[in-house]
Amino acid sequence: MGESANHGNRDVQHARIRKLTGIAMLTAIVVLLQLLGSFIRFGTFSVSLVLVPIVVGAALYGPLAGLWLGFVFGAVILLSGDANLFLAINIPGTLITVVPRAMCAGLFAGLVYRLLEKFNRYVAVVAAAIVCPITNTGLFLLGCRLFFWDTISQWAAGAGYASAGAYAILGLAGLNFVFELLLNCILSPVIVRLITLGERK
Repeated sequence: MGESANHGNRDVQHARIRKLTGIAMLTAIVVLLQLLGSFIRFGTFSVSLVLVPIVVGAALYGPLAGLWLGFVFGAVILLSGDANLFLAINIPGTLITVVPRAMCAGLFAGLVYRLLEKFNRYVAVVAAAIVCPITNTGLFLLGCRLFFWDTISQWAAGAGYASAGAYAILGLAGLNFVFELLLNCILSPVIVRLITLGERK
């Protein structure tokens, strides 16, 4: 009986170590991809290549892992200088806009995956892969509306847009969002494969 309990404890400890190792590896990937992504721009801001590993982590290790990976994503955006344009206008508004929206992207992806995986894993992955960029971009636009609308209105007028809303959607977020959404959806089968391999190890 004691030997069985010890064996069970070892299994639990091994699973915990494996989870922490997996999250650590995905954290490093998020940092690397975000730094690389800062050189790829469609419009004003760089694209987010990190949403794929965030979805993988959220699906493999749960919503809280997605929350953590989202936090790392947001922190790297701030530290890399990718948010300097907004920091120069409103520091608290930038912090609120950048970090919580990235955290919510990972958290919501994990929650959606957990909700749907019992029915169909592929559907769960596709849904999480769609929710992640929608949350990321949607909350970014909300932050723009709350904290930077006067400045965005000036940018819109200077760029020849009819309204600040059109500029925010098309000029700031549009192409980036399309790229991120397509990338996530195209790589959904790969994400499923990575999750399957991760669970087998």
